[in-house]
Amino acid sequence: MKNILILADGPVARHFLQWVNETRIADNQYHVACYKGGVLPEKMSQAITMCHTDPTSFSKLLHIMTETKFSMVFVIMNEKHDAIHALKNVRHADDKIHIVLLDRWDEEFDENYNVTVISENQILASHLYDHLPNVPVIAQNIGLGEGEIMEILVPIGSSYAFRHVGSIAQRKWKIVAIYRHKRQIIPNNASMIRPNDTLLVIGQPKVLDGIYKSINMRQGLFPEPFGKNLYLLLDFKRDRKNALRYFNESVYLMSRLKNKKLFIKIINPSDFKLMDDLKSQENETISVHIDYDDQPTETWIKSDIQRFDIGLILSSMQTFEKLELRNKLFDLKKLIYLFGDCELKKIQECIIVMTEKEEMESISSTAFDLLESLDIKLHLSNFDPEGNFESKKMVIEHYESLSGIMNREIVIEQEMLNPVRKLRSLSNILQIAPIKKESKHKTFLNYLSMRWEDYLLEIPKLPKVLVPVEV
Repeated sequence: MKNILILADGPVARHFLQWVNETRIADNQYHVACYKGGVLPEKMSQAITMCHTDPTSFSKLLHIMTETKFSMVFVIMNEKHDAIHALKNVRHADDKIHIVLLDRWDEEFDENYNVTVISENQILASHLYDHLPNVPVIAQNIGLGEGEIMEILVPIGSSYAFRHVGSIAQRKWKIVAIYRHKRQIIPNNASMIRPNDTLLVIGQPKVLDGIYKSINMRQGLFPEPFGKNLYLLLDFKRDRKNALRYFNESVYLMSRLKNKKLFIKIINPSDFKLMDDLKSQENETISVHIDYDDQPTETWIKSDIQRFDIGLILSSMQTFEKLELRNKLFDLKKLIYLFGDCELKKIQECIIVMTEKEEMESISSTAFDLLESLDIKLHLSNFDPEGNFESKKMVIEHYESLSGIMNREIVIEQEMLNPVRKLRSLSNILQIAPIKKESKHKTFLNYLSMRWEDYLLEIPKLPKVLVPVEV
């Protein structure tokens, strides 16, 4: 049992005692010394003992502290001179006891001698500051209190809205809880972040400052939150013929984005003139890195992505498949751009063929962010050979809602036809699609699948942006 002495006077002391009375912390016994009315709760619990005495009187205070051994003392007084006298009396009666003092006057108190001073004005100012827009709320009485625990509201239009937690690269930070409609959600990889959710995040304070800014910025940060910069992968065994075209497309895409850099990785180098041509293009935003050692993919790709803060990897279809990058990049939670027959700068439209609701919601934020960056029109297409259009009604409503918020035009298409055949008939259009982790053990049944997305990579002529989803 811990005995705690509270020297009380004024409205703050009254509210404090009300909290003490209602919470009833086990193994705490409270002794309250006051000489004015209106401080104690109307109905006191057995844990509170009242002493009608003047806390500023040393003899009376000494009598109380002699009868009972206290573990700590709270000094919560309404008047400055009363608080100063009470503090001196307590320290004179026991020079080692821990004291918590409420400072309402910005007084210079010595905190070095077992005294914790709580500034009322600083606390009020801090709480008022927390209510300003665009200000992160940090935990001040938990952990180090330096901002390593933060609460972040997800605004409408955030690049984090409608993303699955598992699709967000969380390096040196982590989403530990989501609060929605006054309910706590402990997230897993498939949990979706929605507008007006509040995220509880932990991590390094400097990292969380950047995450806060990223979450609160409107669309237009593509490829964030998957990462910041672009990474062009050129395998000279397969890409040498089209390397300059891939480079020009990558530079064009970078030019449409905000404050991004392009990192070029060359593996299996064999054409020194071509490498010199690419090296000659280096500047503050473009850098070329050549792997002469023929290292395994796993050795350099993860290191490069983390070192250069990569969010989007650009690759040819052949290199993507030969290096078996699907699962490697999926595990790293990165966007993938696969080059097609048409150059990106000539494309004016993109297409999303509807799949499951959760997948469509997960990629929607990325899709609209890319639409804004490239200033192209979206075709949201429901191609169903059986004409089962009703099942995608909620997907259409979701995209129409985002279309209004982002002020981007979309075209809704619903046709009874085979989606794979339709996509093969298209040209000069960018495809945006979800991509999931591929089974490591393929069987011949994979090639009998009725899901069109299982044939996603069988249509190489369309350039593609693949968004990792976990549902």
